[in-house]
Amino acid sequence: MREVRKVEEDRSVLRWGGLAGVLGGITFILVFVIVIAFVGPDPAGPGGPVTRFPDIRAARTVENGLYLVVLILWVTHFLALYRALRGERLAPALFGSVLGIAGLVVLAAGALPHVVTGRISDLFHAPGATPGDQATLVLLWQATQGMFDALLIVGLAFLPVGLIALGVAMLGSPDFGKRFGGVTVVLGVIGVVAAVVLLIDPLSPIAVVGFLVLIVFHLVLGWKVYRLAMVRL
Repeated sequence: MREVRKVEEDRSVLRWGGLAGVLGGITFILVFVIVIAFVGPDPAGPGGPVTRFPDIRAARTVENGLYLVVLILWVTHFLALYRALRGERLAPALFGSVLGIAGLVVLAAGALPHVVTGRISDLFHAPGATPGDQATLVLLWQATQGMFDALLIVGLAFLPVGLIALGVAMLGSPDFGKRFGGVTVVLGVIGVVAAVVLLIDPLSPIAVVGFLVLIVFHLVLGWKVYRLAMVRL
């Protein structure tokens, strides 16, 4: 009876974790759609983003809120992957999951920049703000954005290393095999390259590549983990 309960618990973890990975990937695609359709690129010039912020405040709020939801869902997926892999390759499964979750936590710490930048924008557009005040607020906006960018780069550096470790664990697992393990390792390597470029040039648009790697990983492996829950006895 105890064994039956354990198997059912495993299947429940894999089922919910797999669905969380897929749902997170789909939600992240929606985030990109919102950015392209309603936010667009930042205006040129140091003061462009803060000047424009009131026009896109609602879009930014929705974008950042959905982004945080994605990160929460992906934590669940990493836990499910650890549960699926720990029986075959405990060390890489543990290290990969911990690094992945640590990366998501760092990204979550910078997931809601509008909470800070919104206050700066309010002060910038306040009726009594002088040109000197506005110039100072522009510098404050840039400094704040730099801190959020630093969190982004650290998170995108942790995550692909975790993917590589999970891929190594999958290579020795009969449930995943060389195909899923190889794809995961390749995605991790691509993510590491993107992270290195970001470390050299923090303003590089290659951060998009890092996010695309994560979306593909969680969509593919999320569906795999969900299917595994359906067949595991």
